[in-house]
Amino acid sequence: MYKYILKRLLMMIPVLLGVVLIVFTLMYFSPGDPAKLMLGDSASEEDVQALREELGLNDPYIVQLGNYIKDLVTKLDFGNSYITGRPVMTEILERFPNTALLAVLAASVSVIIGVSCGVIAATKQYSIFDNIATAVSLIGVSMPSFWLGLMCVIIFSINLGLLPASGSYGPEYWILPSITLGTASAASIMRITRSSMLEVIRQDYIRTARAKGQVEKVVVLKHALKNALIPVVTVVGLQFGNLLGGSVLIESVFAIPGIGKYMIDAIKSRDMPVVMGSVLFLAIIFSFVNLMVDILYSYIDPRIKSQYKSAKRKQRLQKAGVVGENQ
Repeated sequence: MYKYILKRLLMMIPVLLGVVLIVFTLMYFSPGDPAKLMLGDSASEEDVQALREELGLNDPYIVQLGNYIKDLVTKLDFGNSYITGRPVMTEILERFPNTALLAVLAASVSVIIGVSCGVIAATKQYSIFDNIATAVSLIGVSMPSFWLGLMCVIIFSINLGLLPASGSYGPEYWILPSITLGTASAASIMRITRSSMLEVIRQDYIRTARAKGQVEKVVVLKHALKNALIPVVTVVGLQFGNLLGGSVLIESVFAIPGIGKYMIDAIKSRDMPVVMGSVLFLAIIFSFVNLMVDILYSYIDPRIKSQYKSAKRKQRLQKAGVVGENQ
């Protein structure tokens, strides 16, 4: 297991370097001059050129990319913001709790709704609830999250006045953003849970449990759901990474001071260090979440653990000369 974790950590290095290369290239060749945006239209050309020289924007593409990667690798330095002049990592860490809280709340909403509806739809296959849940899940997957957020603001904040439209000043401010962000994930989890439950409840051991007189609630929750959740765990882990990325738009819609809104504002002002640092930070979090999901998966599914132990035992026997290479 330790070798597997080390291998996955080493595989993250080229992935993160690829993220740096792609984002840096897009920001470098995108239109607009950060120096002009910082100084304003009334600034003279001499002032603009002086600021470009100070920020290193006059250096060639390869030089700027090399300097950024060198500082990143040797100093773990994401650079300083062009706008505020503060270290990018400091500003990211100040905003990350809001982004993480939004992702956790949205993940909780999606898991509770998705798993519950998926189990009920599977146990009541072809019923009215199953048909409605399937149709709603299809709509939820297809619906853009930012559009749903705007509709929630119009209905629940402007028309009904039940919930605040923006900000993060109390628990009630997180209800609409978490529901908006978690809707698409809930729909995906519901569909996966339903299909996995339908596959499991047709197995022989489920029929055996029912034949022994087990209560249907016990059969569903203890025997069927436990095994049906194995593929759901993987989907939930991937969805959590998607929630971190999806928070970029939701934070802008609901004016939540998180990494997403921070990155959108930086893109508008061509603040390259902030954009680079935000995307790279989210990529690192996403990679670690996927790694933790894979590790958790091996503990949830006994078959993976047994296959890993069998492979290690076979390697030991091969080294000892007990079995051949092709056995």
